Amino acid sequence: MRILENGTKVYSFYKYKDIQMLLKTKHTYIGAAVYHILAMNSFYHFSKEFSFEKLSIVPIDDIAKSGYSHTAILAKVLQNRENKIYFNTLRAQNKINYSGKKLSYRINNPRNFIFSVKNLENIVLIDDIITTGTTILEAVKTIEKVSPSPLFALTLADARDL
Repeated sequence: MRILENGTKVYSFYKYKDIQMLLKTKHTYIGAAVYHILAMNSFYHFSKEFSFEKLSIVPIDDIAKSGYSHTAILAKVLQNRENKIYFNTLRAQNKINYSGKKLSYRINNPRNFIFSVKNLENIVLIDDIITTGTTILEAVKTIEKVSPSPLFALTLADARDL
């Protein structure tokens, strides 16, 4: 677990370096299957241990690329009768790629999220990788304009040791 500067807790299940090759399948034809397996082996098991009713699951920028959205796949394994997934609700207006970029670049080129739902409660943010935390921090700031602060975020991998 990592606690960001605004107090948001981010739970990750793998070190980036341990699953780097799997994560790089994100936009390939096998990526959907790889991400589903990773989600089942992490997010799904976590959801069985976590006891909180009626979560609002919000995948970060779940735009389909190469035929699917990786954050939507991760979120889908958390869906049940109690939890609802809010697809297509937290979208970046800046489509810039942060992969391999330094913190200063990320700060100077914000995602400019738009959150299209109001008054959600018990929000859990979903992303695949946390590097600097800027994406999650910006997502939380955007959500807080119209809803209570997210409870926490889930990511597959934490890249802070790179």
